[in-house]
Amino acid sequence: MPELDLSRLKRSRTWSRRLREAKLLWNGALDVEHPVMAHIIPIRRCNLSCAYCNEYDSHSKPVPLATMRYRLYLLGKLRTGVITLSGGEPLLHPELDDIIRSIRENGAMAGLITNGYLLTAERVQRLNDAGLDYLQISIDNVKPDDVSKKSLKVLDRKLQILSEHAHFHVNINSVLGGGIHNPEDALTVGKRAMELGFTSTVGIIHDGDGQLRPLAQREREVFLEMKKFEKKHFSRMNGFQEAIANGQPSDWRCRAGSRYLYVCEDGLVHYCSQQRGFPAKPLEEYSVDDIRREYITQKSCAPLCTISCVHQISYFDFFRGKQTRVVEPVPEEQLVSIKVAGA
Repeated sequence: MPELDLSRLKRSRTWSRRLREAKLLWNGALDVEHPVMAHIIPIRRCNLSCAYCNEYDSHSKPVPLATMRYRLYLLGKLRTGVITLSGGEPLLHPELDDIIRSIRENGAMAGLITNGYLLTAERVQRLNDAGLDYLQISIDNVKPDDVSKKSLKVLDRKLQILSEHAHFHVNINSVLGGGIHNPEDALTVGKRAMELGFTSTVGIIHDGDGQLRPLAQREREVFLEMKKFEKKHFSRMNGFQEAIANGQPSDWRCRAGSRYLYVCEDGLVHYCSQQRGFPAKPLEEYSVDDIRREYITQKSCAPLCTISCVHQISYFDFFRGKQTRVVEPVPEEQLVSIKVAGA
């Protein structure tokens, strides 16, 4: 495709996406009885084994396409605004393109979180054709090490392919904490993302329960240095991260189970990836009554939570909807345990 035609196509897709985003924001602000975002798992298996991750295994089969379509239909009935495919590694699902099409057919915006290893020019074009809206890759270091193989050295060619071929929005997330050896790598990753025309975010890696792990001194310095780039639209920082960087709890109203849903490979709705086990209710039984209940429920894990997507979605209702229902922490034996390969 000629470069000029490709540029026009990208602009057209961008404006279409922004119009749908504006509608999503409007609907989210007006009506609190529907999910703004859901993460759904089409496959738990991953082709990597990052040391800090507890969200994958090495053997699970993909969720059948018919089952995924039914779950997406149910999320559509709940009027979910954005549905993001996560894992595991979703690109391992052999019918991923059909799943993305089903998301769009059910009226939601389609997102994908991937480690990027399986991306090729042909694969990116298939994602374009399927109607993908957003793609995020987390890059943890400049060179692979014992903590993570998601390195800029390995993935830079994949980023170039995305820059040349993707019609969807691409965000590159760099990380701090969680045993990452060189905090300065986050700056290198973020600058490279900006050079290629992507947006960039920085995340603070949580512990195995999705809870606060304060940054060390040099990590805090890097975090603050990246914060300065915010005025240049380098990254979209979240206020709660400043508290985490300083080892302090956050004061916020978590809307997990209401405005944000996490649907595991078994079709159960959980608060988030780090609180698998509660409420753990089948999606086909999940109703507006459940959304109303969880909207007013205080989560005891919230003050020390680092799950940025839940924080972001909860911003919709930060100044309204007092939470009057309190639940105790989920007993460890009730949480879903996923054994990390090699652990």
